[in-house]
Amino acid sequence: MPDTMLLIQMLVMLMVIGAFAGVLAGLLGVGGGIVLVPSFFYAFQTLGYGGPQLMQICLATSLATIIVTSLRSVLSHHKKGAVDWDILKTWAPGIAIGAVVGVLVAASLKSTTLQGVFGVLGIIVGLYLGLGRAHWRLGAQMPSGLTRALMSPVLGFLSVLMGIGGGSFGVPIMSLYGVAIHRAVATAAGFGITIAVPSVAAFLFLDIAPENRPPLTFGAVNLVAFVTVIAMTLITTPWGVRLAHAMDAKPLKRIFAVFLTLVALNMLRKSLGW
Repeated sequence: MPDTMLLIQMLVMLMVIGAFAGVLAGLLGVGGGIVLVPSFFYAFQTLGYGGPQLMQICLATSLATIIVTSLRSVLSHHKKGAVDWDILKTWAPGIAIGAVVGVLVAASLKSTTLQGVFGVLGIIVGLYLGLGRAHWRLGAQMPSGLTRALMSPVLGFLSVLMGIGGGSFGVPIMSLYGVAIHRAVATAAGFGITIAVPSVAAFLFLDIAPENRPPLTFGAVNLVAFVTVIAMTLITTPWGVRLAHAMDAKPLKRIFAVFLTLVALNMLRKSLGW
């Protein structure tokens, strides 16, 4: 049986993490995974869990939360007619394939290597959030044919290695190809489901040593973190939305970009043993 005191400590830490992720999601429109993965890693390490597969637990648990939040988001956007189903249908198969390959690769890597991967990719996302411009374009319409066949699996693959949904890579890609930002955000929520469902199903079969698993971990998914974060984000995301309407979110987005870059640099530093 799990230690009751340890479960209480986990619950408190995860409530704070979930609340923070929810506010950020509502305020800045960023996916929770970009915050959840480093937060889970810190929380589980603080509680005394480590081992070579800790990052796998953080990635899998973050992706499990994305199934719920992305489904809720895409249904909400669909009611407003904002989801581009043509893009979603044509990109989904490649994204799903890339996500499964991502799990296979992540399962074979040490936690420190995955920290380094998260660090490098997190810096790239942070720099884009901070320095990206709305008028930047790579083309007038979304790629098709061979280009799409190459790009869609890469999107799914990289997202799984970071434990994130479709927003951090999907929204910039669609924006760079001329998709309106609101339509890109709505469609990227569908990308999130396509990434998270197959990857979480695969992560449930990952064998984690019992001494390295936080209580109530199934495969690589921690049930306590999953339930707590979902509950808290449902409460606090509307708070973030209200804040977004009450203030200018642009400077806050720049601040978050700096915060994310620093978090990613710290993850990279730890992976290198500095």
